[in-house]
Amino acid sequence: MDPSFILYLLAVLLVLVGIAGIILPALPGIPLVFAGLLLAAWADGFAHVGWLPLTLLGLLTLVSFAVDILATVVGAQRVGASRKALWGTFLGSIAGVFFMPIGLFVGPLAGALLGEYWHTRELGRSTKVGLATWLGILLGFALKLALVIAMLGLFAFAWIF
Repeated sequence: MDPSFILYLLAVLLVLVGIAGIILPALPGIPLVFAGLLLAAWADGFAHVGWLPLTLLGLLTLVSFAVDILATVVGAQRVGASRKALWGTFLGSIAGVFFMPIGLFVGPLAGALLGEYWHTRELGRSTKVGLATWLGILLGFALKLALVIAMLGLFAFAWIF
């Protein structure tokens, strides 16, 4: 059996797990996609995909870290969320993993709402903070999905041309 076949198979597996990681907060989605693409490029000795596309893919991976952090925080800070709301979002995201798939959407919202309610004791404000935080997470998901599509497109373009 050709060892490059195993490397390509592992690369595809990394990319697929990375795509799942866009949704699941416990997995580093885009870094896994990058690792899979790097492994695929390495498997053929960088004959198809060279240093320039890989550098661009690495930069897109770095951008994903900023998107991950900023999307949720900006959504929450726009409405003046407290630290307890941000911690609630984090803990709600983790708890949501255990109640998939609904928990992935409800967990961060409930966590932010409960954290803000704990801080202010105002249900209306807490709901507003919870929704804003949740919208920030959805925006982050959409941006990360766009980054993965761009990364796969760039890799395919470099491979073909």
